[in-house]
Amino acid sequence: MKTFPWCSALSVLALTATVASGGNNVWTTHGPYGGDIRALAVDPTNPATVYAGTYHGGVFKSTNAGASWKAVNTGLTNLYVLALAIDPTNPATVYAGTYAGGVFKSTNGGASWKAVNTGSTNLYVYALAIDPANPATVYAGTYAGGVFKSTNGGASWKAVNTGSTNLYVYALATDPTNPATVYAGTDGGGVFKSTNAGASWKAVNTGLTDLYVLALAIDPTNPATVYAGTYHGGVFKSTNAGASWKAVNTGLTRRRVYALAIDPANPATVYAGTWGGVFKSTNRGASWKALNTGLTNLWVLALAIDPTNPATVYAGTWGGGVFKSTDRGAGWEAVSTGLTGLLVRALAIDPPNPATVYAGTGGGGVFKSTNGGASWKAVNTGLTNLDVWALAIDPTNPATVYAGPWNGGVFKSTNGGASWKAVNTGLTNLYVFALAIDPTNPATVYAGTLNGGVFKSTNRGASWKAVNTGLTSPRVYALAIDPMNPPTIYAGLWSTGVFKSTDAGASWKAVNTGLTTDYVWTLAIDPTNPATVYAGTYAGGVFKSTNRGASWKAVNTGLTNLYVCTLAIDPMNPATVYAGTGGSGVFKSTNRGASWKAVNTGLTSLYVYALAIDPTNPATVYAGSGGGVFKSTNAGATS
Repeated sequence: MKTFPWCSALSVLALTATVASGGNNVWTTHGPYGGDIRALAVDPTNPATVYAGTYHGGVFKSTNAGASWKAVNTGLTNLYVLALAIDPTNPATVYAGTYAGGVFKSTNGGASWKAVNTGSTNLYVYALAIDPANPATVYAGTYAGGVFKSTNGGASWKAVNTGSTNLYVYALATDPTNPATVYAGTDGGGVFKSTNAGASWKAVNTGLTDLYVLALAIDPTNPATVYAGTYHGGVFKSTNAGASWKAVNTGLTRRRVYALAIDPANPATVYAGTWGGVFKSTNRGASWKALNTGLTNLWVLALAIDPTNPATVYAGTWGGGVFKSTDRGAGWEAVSTGLTGLLVRALAIDPPNPATVYAGTGGGGVFKSTNGGASWKAVNTGLTNLDVWALAIDPTNPATVYAGPWNGGVFKSTNGGASWKAVNTGLTNLYVFALAIDPTNPATVYAGTLNGGVFKSTNRGASWKAVNTGLTSPRVYALAIDPMNPPTIYAGLWSTGVFKSTDAGASWKAVNTGLTTDYVWTLAIDPTNPATVYAGTYAGGVFKSTNRGASWKAVNTGLTNLYVCTLAIDPMNPATVYAGTGGSGVFKSTNRGASWKAVNTGLTSLYVYALAIDPTNPATVYAGSGGGVFKSTNAGATS
């Protein structure tokens, strides 16, 4: 699993904000639709009702079999949902397991939620399972805390880990005919089994050559048959209740298995959600076949089957939202309308045509809007990695757009995103966090990378060369070019602060006097007075320099969250500055950072990773968040 600092995809805490109606003075969103879907659950008595747990946007609910979705997060104070479970006897009762927030429970079909964590000492909940014979008994699998059990519907919990030597639990499954039998899949410890409802556990790993178990599924008609999906080794099968395992991977060309689902009407049919799409076996795992027609996102993290009509299958993807098949996986259709759970890390506005906006997303690639965010369309042809961290538009030829994806290097489009091509010659590090174009000579492009420092191209990306002389860290998270003197460039580094080059990257020098934190996430330069530079930092808030980085001073009055992920300056009135934070939304300063005030009305996701201002109408501001793109047409009203 990738881990990054606070302003990244794996931010921990999440808060909710009041939803406001559309109009000026508030933030509104129209997508892009999709999301990082970690869990799916179908109501067993009313299968038109489906729940989706997203990693950034909380829980979404569809009452029309996925045709449309609506966020149902009232009371859900942590929007990072990793697991869902529905009470089979009372489907209005739903449990959600969250990253760092523990278990939440709804007794009204998601209309409201309440944290139910009494007695639980670990709030990182990766898996949930309900005793089918006694639904008041609920199990929670946690990261580093093992298994917790509740016998009163979540009112209280108790750790039940006797005999378990691995407390990192990613998957749980209960035997439908003998619920005292419970299986737990762990991170590095393989499968553990309890035959006494969790009172004690025993490792059952004979033949299991990959001990990183991400998914479990039990044959409902023959519970001695158990399947395990693993991180490296594909699918393993046991026909003797875990006593021994055998790999069953014929035809399974992608061996990282995140989800498993068994057809309840025909258990010979098994589905596997992998890092390469959906695979299906019709002979109990003896052989597999990829079924990805129409599945435009192949990173499948969750699966669910309609119990009353098993021809209907849902797949939850990383960044691509929910897909649905009504023919047992033969064909898929995206069904994410209204699902605003997509992480947006980067934004870019076409300077001469500001109604055209690009959004770089986590797992969904690049989206484009040509109507000011009213609607969005994925533009990913040729883009082989859909985890996009940076975007930049050529100011003299806006049809030319650059995208920096995670482990993909730099991609370039010369037709407004219609198609992309990798331009990585000489780029020896493909983890791109920042892009910047010389405004006076757009043939010159800079890329900031995770472990390779700064790279420079003088031929529009055709080739690159590392320009790191003087840099003391290879982790470059931010770049900013002086618009009036482009040989001057600033780089924000992770662990060594701000560096400055006055010779177009040929050499760098640390400029950190007064900067009390070395972790810089974002940079912004006053377009009318480039001696003024702002730096957004990890845990230190905003710092300001009025002498081109020679010295810095913290400017955090009113800024109640010091994890600053992004900054933007009003190009017509540089006294107005915006800061996007990791957990408290957007703050606005109208006095060059001297003081700040939150402007969050309507902003339902308070993790803001990107900001962009309409250059022709600076009252229009876009915010990229864990819940898609939000737009304010009055520069963000005070919340």
